[in-house]
Amino acid sequence: MCNFTVPLYTQSESPLEMSTRIPLTAAFVTLVLCATASAQDRTAGQRSFESRCAICHGGDGHGTDRGPAIYNKTAARDNQSLAAVIRNGLPAGMPAFSPTQLPDAELAELTTYLRTLQPVPAPGGRGPQRPVIRETLTLTNGKTLEGVQVGVGIDDHQLRTDDGKLHLLRRVDNKYREATSTVDWPTFHGDMSGNRYTTMNQITKDNVKNLGAKWIYTIRNAQGLQDTPQVVGGIMYITNVNTCIALDAGSGRQLWQWNRPAQQGVMGGASNRGVAVAGDRVFIVTDIAHLVALNRFTGEQIWDTEMADWHKNYGATGAPLAVGNLVISGVTGGEAGTRGFLAAYDQTTGREVWRFWTVPQPGEPGSETWTGKDIEHGGGPTWITGTYDPQLDTLYWPTGNPAKEYNGDDRKGDDLYTDCLLALDAKTGKLKWYYQFTPHDTFDWDATEIPVLVDANFQGQPRKLVLHADRNGFFYVLDRTNGKLLLAKQFVKELTWASGIGADGRPILKPNQEPTAAGTRVCPSQDGATNFYSPSYIPSTGLFYFQTFEKCSIYTKGPDEWTPGKNYLGGVQRAVAGPSEHILRAMDINTGAIKWELTETPGSGGWGGTLSTVTGIVFFGEEGGAFAAADAATGKLLWTFYGNQNWKASPMAYMFDGREYLAAISGGTVIAFALPN
Repeated sequence: MCNFTVPLYTQSESPLEMSTRIPLTAAFVTLVLCATASAQDRTAGQRSFESRCAICHGGDGHGTDRGPAIYNKTAARDNQSLAAVIRNGLPAGMPAFSPTQLPDAELAELTTYLRTLQPVPAPGGRGPQRPVIRETLTLTNGKTLEGVQVGVGIDDHQLRTDDGKLHLLRRVDNKYREATSTVDWPTFHGDMSGNRYTTMNQITKDNVKNLGAKWIYTIRNAQGLQDTPQVVGGIMYITNVNTCIALDAGSGRQLWQWNRPAQQGVMGGASNRGVAVAGDRVFIVTDIAHLVALNRFTGEQIWDTEMADWHKNYGATGAPLAVGNLVISGVTGGEAGTRGFLAAYDQTTGREVWRFWTVPQPGEPGSETWTGKDIEHGGGPTWITGTYDPQLDTLYWPTGNPAKEYNGDDRKGDDLYTDCLLALDAKTGKLKWYYQFTPHDTFDWDATEIPVLVDANFQGQPRKLVLHADRNGFFYVLDRTNGKLLLAKQFVKELTWASGIGADGRPILKPNQEPTAAGTRVCPSQDGATNFYSPSYIPSTGLFYFQTFEKCSIYTKGPDEWTPGKNYLGGVQRAVAGPSEHILRAMDINTGAIKWELTETPGSGGWGGTLSTVTGIVFFGEEGGAFAAADAATGKLLWTFYGNQNWKASPMAYMFDGREYLAAISGGTVIAFALPN
């Protein structure tokens, strides 16, 4: 909002992207509510907007050369937050409006009017809602297609027919053909096994150097996104917090967008990692631990189920997993002292079918591993997407750290089922077996790293395996039929807390490695030797490809009491001074030997995962900001594309119109890559 005649901030900055909380009176809140209900006050708000704001933001809120668009930024803020921005201004140049300049009554009217500047996104575009356009198009096969225009470009066209289906079309002279989509990426991992492996073979070691960006799509006001795009039937689904966007996977043209305001004060819902897709529905979690079902062709909301009460520190960030007629979802809140769980919901109704609690109630099996009061707020979140074996009808879901995480005095024992891999019956949620990687964790080493399911010869015997590189610095191979430990191998250079994993599957602890009041140096660091970013596996090489950290932390414990709306840490940790390393490693799953490693450019802490191909390439988000490709057999760098962002997402692949695409989210931008025509 500005009433000056010179530029006050750049196009990339917005009054609604930042806010400074200020005390707002009850009288102001009442004025806002009254203004919301009154058409007359809306007219007054429009007059205020036109006199104070339009010169920079445009009469329709779509921006000018002096200021950015704001029509699309109100959904993420409540009225008080919007008012705080207007009152306090922004350091980038937006002026503050004091009560003398802008009385409370006018501020309430203006805030209300800002709500009217957020239109329903236009079909295929980002401006105001345009009229519904019905059209009949002639196809190259001589047939016609009738429906509502969703999007249109110079050579692409999207049409929604009366049956609700979307048709992705391409122009051929004055006719149209339907684009084909033959290889999808339908889950967060690509398939249920978590391999992050594609059998498409157009992109090879010889031609990868020719790979180039084919289209981009930037999600407004987003950075550091952790989402993996998913493609089903040629439609790509991408997410941000409380936002789901559908794109034409061949052009990046927006088809629809669903969002809802972010909740102020929520714990643990500051990111979103993707969706689940099943039939005509797409499922997404929200920051306040709700699970929402949308029509995947229109974005229309079908149902909304509360998984947990966000006032008790719950949130949700993970991509759900669709299994049969169920959709499986977990929650965040390990740092905030929630009681973790994994739950399954009916895809049609949203009704909860089963729930598995990762922290037992006193008296339940597993509760004997907790001694002390912290079983009441034990943690064990389930915030990363698990994997599924349809033959065994078993879910493999990793769990997070216990709370109070740096102080275990009030939770003596192993603290089940935190830091575990759970094998659950998919239909009932019944526990089949579990394996705990870090009993009595005091280092925040969530086991929320992807469990990769592999059928392979292991040491000369065919077995059903689950592979897991853990944050604690050990790589594990388990028999996924029964949870038996087959191999555990250290994969980082410096690991101080344990000397190995015993025959009983438990770590062999080193002395003097618990957090203390004076501080204890422990390796790996709180970030872990690896983390949530996705690994991958190539059957022909027998190698497991994953990103790793080489760094340490100093852990200091202290007193803490659980409080709603606050973290429950029981101390602090800080990184050890000095350089750290980010290394892409390839590990032999039979021996745990590192076959090669690629040390990446020092940067700002890249968290990008991997994607492997049948043609022997590993794609990954590199520490220095590049999207890169390495030879899967040797680790030789083959290709780079400089995204210049701090990678937090993992790449994926799909086939559209006969062409193999790779896609990844760099910062807040989706980039789709392919070979030249």
